Amino acid sequence: MEVSDIIQRPYLSKSVAGVDEAGRGSILGPLVIAGLSVAPSRISELTRLGIRDSKTLTPKARESLFKEIVELADSLGVVKFESHEVDRYVFLNGLNELEALGMATVIDSIQADTFYIDACDVNLDRFRCSIQKYMLSTPSIYCLHHADTLNIVVSAASILAKITRDEEIEKIRKVYHNIGSGYPSDEKTMHFIKKWIKLHESSPIFARKSWRPLRALL
Repeated sequence: MEVSDIIQRPYLSKSVAGVDEAGRGSILGPLVIAGLSVAPSRISELTRLGIRDSKTLTPKARESLFKEIVELADSLGVVKFESHEVDRYVFLNGLNELEALGMATVIDSIQADTFYIDACDVNLDRFRCSIQKYMLSTPSIYCLHHADTLNIVVSAASILAKITRDEEIEKIRKVYHNIGSGYPSDEKTMHFIKKWIKLHESSPIFARKSWRPLRALL
């Protein structure tokens, strides 16, 4: 697990924070969880910028908004779990547990009174409890389904997570070239993995061996 605080500004009381992930379903590259806090008075500025769920934005729009978000935020934090860490949790504890750990780590690394979380678990209370058992701090946290579309601070966090993951994928692409998006639905990605296994009789180190498509190929 890699944790990197992008920024820490002086703490402002009543700050509101959002936390989201990127790369949960990917077969290549890391799972990234990001969060940010903003003063309530600045939330209207997020609206003015046109912040929304990262999946609905073009890559160019995400990059532009990323810079604006960094300027507006009181604090930001990012956690990255590499493929082997994802595999370990999928085989032993489940992916939701790893995501809960990552979200707790992000919550503890940034400053806010209230956190809104994009929940991956169908049971919101269970997911909230999973996060809280890893937390060192005690802010109020609210888990929501589709929070990245319902809460603009979470939407901003989704952009941070997506940009960070895209940068990690680009690092892999510079070395291994035609890897596609990293998702199993991408024919280019699956062609890359099949070719790799044929040549090396093993999977790439940055691939998730716990994913069913890769297990089938192996």
